[in-house]
Amino acid sequence: MTASVATAPGGTTGAALSVLPAVLRGALGWADAHRSGFVLPADVLEPHTEVNRTLKPLGELAQLCTTIRRSTAPGTPEHGTAGDLIKFAWDQVHAGDLLLELLRGEPFAAYPYEIYAAFAGHGLRSEGFERLAGTLSSTRGWAHTEQQANRELGLINSERRVGAAPHAEAGEVLARTWLGGLSEPWMFEGPSGYALTHTVFHITDWCCVPERMPADIDAYLRAWLPPWIDGCLESRQWDLTGELLAVAAALPGPPPTDLLDAAWPALATAQAPGGAVPETGPTVSPARTPHGDDPPQTVGPDGAGPEPDPYPFLACYHSTLVTAFAAALSLERLTTHRADTAATGAAV
Repeated sequence: MTASVATAPGGTTGAALSVLPAVLRGALGWADAHRSGFVLPADVLEPHTEVNRTLKPLGELAQLCTTIRRSTAPGTPEHGTAGDLIKFAWDQVHAGDLLLELLRGEPFAAYPYEIYAAFAGHGLRSEGFERLAGTLSSTRGWAHTEQQANRELGLINSERRVGAAPHAEAGEVLARTWLGGLSEPWMFEGPSGYALTHTVFHITDWCCVPERMPADIDAYLRAWLPPWIDGCLESRQWDLTGELLAVAAALPGPPPTDLLDAAWPALATAQAPGGAVPETGPTVSPARTPHGDDPPQTVGPDGAGPEPDPYPFLACYHSTLVTAFAAALSLERLTTHRADTAATGAAV
């Protein structure tokens, strides 16, 4: 049984800050130790290659590490590791050339554009890609591509990052999303949960510009994130819990400290010694790994030696990256809030 976020808000004051540094260090260290899982295959441009197993993980690595780097202090190990991983991912796409080839082959597809925008958010640019993207984004077909509203918000944010004129007005698209409509909170379930988290990611530029969040959505999320996160923890939906905690850390104004203090220790219990976090279900103790099917060994978060890796890469890479992403955001917000509160108290 996990801690109840909704019924026992607050937990112990400072409980989140007591676990967040280790959670962030472990999750980011796992990603760094598993670079081989993000390496693109030689046939990545072939039609038979599965995007969800190749380009999608690499793009998520670049995107989430961009926010982690922006949320951590220069000179810290986490800041440096996030930067190194972004450079690694940029090398994998041949400084944008591979994405340009993808765009030439699939001019109707948004995913090469969105992956490129993750790098553009870090200041990495490709003149050739942006020249072709500028032409394509001015077409009628681009402006009228049919997609879900939260996906369209992702494209609008990508256009903003790349420097192109958005093809639609973000506020109008936001109003068509599950979150923008302030849907009945009891209608929350897995798909709507992921839709709302990504709606927040896109309107706040991956949680780095919280002031873009409308006041009514801020109030709605502050009211309903606690029971939603509580439900996710009870059902061991670790990946969605991490995304919801990133949303909580992206709220404008003071961070919801009671919620973060109650939820982060519970999520921390799902992290394996090597830093990995499974997407869903029971956590696996390294000692219970079946004999003869030993997973790769990785260096433990404290550098004390190898730790058994209990999950297949595709079963934990996203949830582990999301945990690092949410931890970096929460740590930055809570640390800043504590410092501001102390400064205000000293001034009084």
